[in-house]
Amino acid sequence: MKRQRHSPEQIIRKLRTAEQMRSEGKTTAEAAKALEVSEQTLHRWRNQYGGMKAADAKRLKELEKENRELKQIVADQTLDIRAYKEIAKGNF
Repeated sequence: MKRQRHSPEQIIRKLRTAEQMRSEGKTTAEAAKALEVSEQTLHRWRNQYGGMKAADAKRLKELEKENRELKQIVADQTLDIRAYKEIAKGNF
């Protein structure tokens, strides 16, 4: 299958469709094939986005992005502090 990135809204929509198919008596494999994703992807999505609504998933992605940016800022500051300490050692 061709690799495709799905937005959180698309993932939640596909999970709801998969659950509907399961309630109609289809297997997970059949639902995954109909949604054009692998069974593993469907299980991973279910674990990650299980009871979320689209707005919750969107907020989660925003928080993850913000967290990544903050970690980068902390890493940059740590490097600066180490550099300043090395410079300070040489001046005394």
